[in-house]
Amino acid sequence: MYGVTYTSRSEWRMKAEDFQDRVGTEIGVSDWMEMTQERVDAFADATDDHQWIHVDKEKAAAGPFGGTIAHGFLTLSLTVALTSQIALEVGSPRMAINYGLEKVRFPAPVPVGSRIRARVGLVSATDVDGGLQVNRQVTIQVEGSEKPAMVAETVSRYYY
Repeated sequence: MYGVTYTSRSEWRMKAEDFQDRVGTEIGVSDWMEMTQERVDAFADATDDHQWIHVDKEKAAAGPFGGTIAHGFLTLSLTVALTSQIALEVGSPRMAINYGLEKVRFPAPVPVGSRIRARVGLVSATDVDGGLQVNRQVTIQVEGSEKPAMVAETVSRYYY
């Protein structure tokens, strides 16, 4: 394996220098996922956000989007499921955490019934105390739409 620093016989860790040749490049693209009304309704129940553009099919049909749309934060939360399909070798961390987000924008809606996927690029990799921080650019695309539904920079930390 390239760029691997061995810390013992059974574990290895990655360092920021191991990623420098991939910074600024696309890591990969996820599979498509359908945005269902059931998923939107479950998210509305979990977050107490029952705004009509998300849950009232009849009213939303006459609204600005021609039907119900996913919550922006639902779209954001699905980055975990979608990006987990895209391999980025980080060694054998004892713990991985979602450390946070940088700029997040929702330029276009995600209509219920549409399909979304994630395109992921590597923004940076930085050594931190005890581990590695990886920033990824995540763009959520809606099938058939030129404008992205979400663009965010996610921050993950891996501790070895």
